Amino acid sequence: MSHPTAHFGLTRRLGLSTAVALNMMEMIGVGPFVTLPIILATAGARFSAWAWLLGAFIALCDGLVWAELGATFPDAGGSYAFLRQLYHPRRAGRWVSFLYVWQLSFSAPLSIASGCLGVAAFTAWLWPVLGFSIPFGPITLHGTSLIAATACLLVTALLYRNLRAITRIAWILFFGVLVTIVGVVASGAVVSARLHPTPTLASLLGWPTLALVPALAQATLIACYDYWGYYNICFLGSEVRNPQRTIPRAILISLAIVAALYLAMNFALLPALHSTALASADPTSRIALVADLARAAFGSTAARILAALILWSAFASVFSLLLGYSRVPWAAARDGNFFRALDRLHPRHGFPHRSLVALGLTATLFCFFSLSQVIALLVVIRILLQFLLQHFGLLALRRRRPELPRPFRMPLYPLPVFAAIAGFVFILVFRPHPLVELAAALAIAASGSAIYLLSARRHHNWPFSRRPMSGRTH
Repeated sequence: MSHPTAHFGLTRRLGLSTAVALNMMEMIGVGPFVTLPIILATAGARFSAWAWLLGAFIALCDGLVWAELGATFPDAGGSYAFLRQLYHPRRAGRWVSFLYVWQLSFSAPLSIASGCLGVAAFTAWLWPVLGFSIPFGPITLHGTSLIAATACLLVTALLYRNLRAITRIAWILFFGVLVTIVGVVASGAVVSARLHPTPTLASLLGWPTLALVPALAQATLIACYDYWGYYNICFLGSEVRNPQRTIPRAILISLAIVAALYLAMNFALLPALHSTALASADPTSRIALVADLARAAFGSTAARILAALILWSAFASVFSLLLGYSRVPWAAARDGNFFRALDRLHPRHGFPHRSLVALGLTATLFCFFSLSQVIALLVVIRILLQFLLQHFGLLALRRRRPELPRPFRMPLYPLPVFAAIAGFVFILVFRPHPLVELAAALAIAASGSAIYLLSARRHHNWPFSRRPMSGRTH
């Protein structure tokens, strides 16, 4: 039997089924269960379904961009490799790709920490004694923060092994994620079926008015956060078998399945939330809303089981997140575009162990923030310093290099690209009070640019390069 081919020291072992599972694990996680009350509070029960539908449409259009780029540039690091090639690897591509890694130094730990905080929230719901708070002078130490930090360290330890062992763990975690979704849908369906009269689809889908546009934009921002993860396999591009076919298929299959599951979950839950006392409580404080539904449908034991399954799903999401993101700093360091100390593979198991540990420890520190502080900041930073840069870069690449082989070409080009851009601009412009997140994104971009220019001047890289810039590099 022939060995899978190696790419920059990484072995291509991941097939289509594992790629789909890793994407779905990151997409589902704890997001939809924790953020469902926030979406309901923002858009209301009658209009929250529109946020999920609009979020699915934006995710599909953006997923086609990822599919084309992932098939064309199947390298470790995902967006890092894309941006480097889209803006020319010896020119502005070095700066733009460095900016991406720089913002990832903030956004990836925040994203991982948000999953760990979800683990902590449902752990404290199952065992309330763990939700303690201890004041230490000007700060207060929360038990949930300690649980989240412990979960992050545990995931880092589980990922500190070869890809074959990681794949086995991933399939075990993925099975629990599927059971969780089935349990949530079943709980909502049972409670909704007991209602008299049963609400119709039309009664649940109120037509949003202009006055509700800011609320819809805010709810769509959160829904997009819940869909994100369909691109996770791109970060593992150097470890995917037949990546030109596997990566686009994994993105589109995982998007279709998860969108169907989310919509089924919402249309099963919304009648109960819209018509029962469960909807009357303050939604922003109902972190275990779906567990309450399970109690209403099947009793207290079922509620505890479903809460445990959601905890499992959140842990699986963190596992997939950290696995994918750990390849990005390594890929940048390999190219001499980030800290050289991270350019190391484990001598025995062949994975970027220093990058994994550095990202895991940083995420552990971010576990001491609250969940509400991270989601909006995460989405705005990613849209401005990653997604929109990929969209405009792909449009430019299509014009600049029409002869470039593209194993996957998105249908109806360029309409999906423009639709994704319009969707993200809608989220940025129409959401209420966007200036704080926009200012944070600009600060990250400015600081990253300053660091890059200082380093480029020292090492004579673009725009201070002394070498000729002619020629194309793929």
